[in-house]
Amino acid sequence: MFKNIKNDLPASIVVFFVALPLCLGIALASGAPLFSGLIAGIVGGIVVGSLSGSKIGVSGPAAGLAAIVLTAIGTLGGYENFLVAVVLGGAIQLIFGILKAGIIGYYFPSSVIKGMLTGIGIIIILKQIPNFFGYDEASAWDLEFFEIDGGNTFSELFTMLSNIHPGAALIGIVSLFLLVFWEKILSKKSKLFELIQGPFVVVVLGIIFYTVVQGSDILSIGKNHMVSVPIPENASDFLNQFSFPNFSVITNVDIWVTAFTIALVASLETLLCVEASDKLDPNKNVTPTNRELLAQGTGNMISGLIGGLPITQVIVRSSANIQSGGKSKLSTILHGFMLLISVVLIPKLLNMIPLSVLAAILLLVGYKLAKPGLFKEMYHLGWKQWVPFIVTVLGIVFTDLLFGIGLGLMVGIVVILLKSYQNSHFLHIEDKSNGKHKIKMTLAEEVTFFNKGAILNELDSLPRDTYLELDLIKTRYLDHDIVEILEDFLHKAKERNIDIKLMSKRGIVENPSSFIRFFKERPKSNLSLS
Repeated sequence: MFKNIKNDLPASIVVFFVALPLCLGIALASGAPLFSGLIAGIVGGIVVGSLSGSKIGVSGPAAGLAAIVLTAIGTLGGYENFLVAVVLGGAIQLIFGILKAGIIGYYFPSSVIKGMLTGIGIIIILKQIPNFFGYDEASAWDLEFFEIDGGNTFSELFTMLSNIHPGAALIGIVSLFLLVFWEKILSKKSKLFELIQGPFVVVVLGIIFYTVVQGSDILSIGKNHMVSVPIPENASDFLNQFSFPNFSVITNVDIWVTAFTIALVASLETLLCVEASDKLDPNKNVTPTNRELLAQGTGNMISGLIGGLPITQVIVRSSANIQSGGKSKLSTILHGFMLLISVVLIPKLLNMIPLSVLAAILLLVGYKLAKPGLFKEMYHLGWKQWVPFIVTVLGIVFTDLLFGIGLGLMVGIVVILLKSYQNSHFLHIEDKSNGKHKIKMTLAEEVTFFNKGAILNELDSLPRDTYLELDLIKTRYLDHDIVEILEDFLHKAKERNIDIKLMSKRGIVENPSSFIRFFKERPKSNLSLS
């Protein structure tokens, strides 16, 4: 694990600076104590990072769960009651892993996964622009389009225009230019600039800027535009920040409903992020999904027991890790320790970091996820890839993560059905033989009820006085619905003077009297020709 430390250490620093505002912001958007987001980030980095089979995936509190957490805290009667649901949700995830439910992650089309990455990239950019210009709102950490205050992602941008803070905007713009310059030019000049990452430099620059302009009437940055890590006065105050579950409410039905909701949503988000991060991974490592569910379940149980938010693998952190050159799980684990050490030893220093600087880092992460070139690439792959991709992107931007993915998946299924409809068979038409049109219909390897319409239309369109060769030699599976269509066609064939030659692995027969008897069909079952 330590052989790639020269890559993993710089990457872990970048992930740390990406994770820090996300942990705090998601806790704020969830209506939970700020420290709970940091706990989830620490557990996600150290515990889940150690147990996971993913080399580049990073876990922590998930923005996609913020609305669920906010609602649950209110309906369950307090944060301590909600923590019981987090612990139980983790236990349910362990059961999912034992039952090998992780295989679900492999059934999402590539176009939908790419759409998810692009959609998240766009929503990160849209949500972080207000922070970048010094207009900080809790909605910046929520991936949903419609917000609690009645506004939406785009209305926040218009509100921002009259609330731009000169100092925050200035250091944000300088940071963004420096990040791009560092990556595109300086990193190619010397290995020193590869080892020292641009995000670390702009954070240091942000702290210096904050200190220098503190007395300025125009440029001075207020606390509401800064990182806001809780600062305990002593060890006792630090320990008091931890919350513990109130297990006396474990018999409450609402607790169990919330637990199942957390388990299902967190597992689905994790599996989607695993699939997405594996696609981004330049080394194309494949993450064992069942092991990931076990790691996430363990992490959620521990996080819930000590007062943390629910955890999932998060594509924002994971993509930042990949973009920064992370090679192994060491970068994930190190970022967790950095979160822990920093909140214990240097919380006051962390609170000197302007949010606009961290927004600049996130804007670059978002851009890399949603590069304009990807839209062109997906378009040129054809409508069967483009439509599910763009529907997923628009769904995520204008609704939320899971609903957008659901829309893309539904469109993907429709595309599959259309492809299945089109590829069920093909025709070969020859000249007249013995006064009849000779037509050969060859069925695909697997023919299911999805293909009923295409085959039925083809049979109905056959002209009178036709000699039909029905080739099923390569067909391995024939649905009973198709056999019934063929059986019904026998009556029409006699009326239209159509002769049928049936060829299959079971033999060749001219003008079969019954397709059902030929295939020795069992009642209410499908036919396997393999």
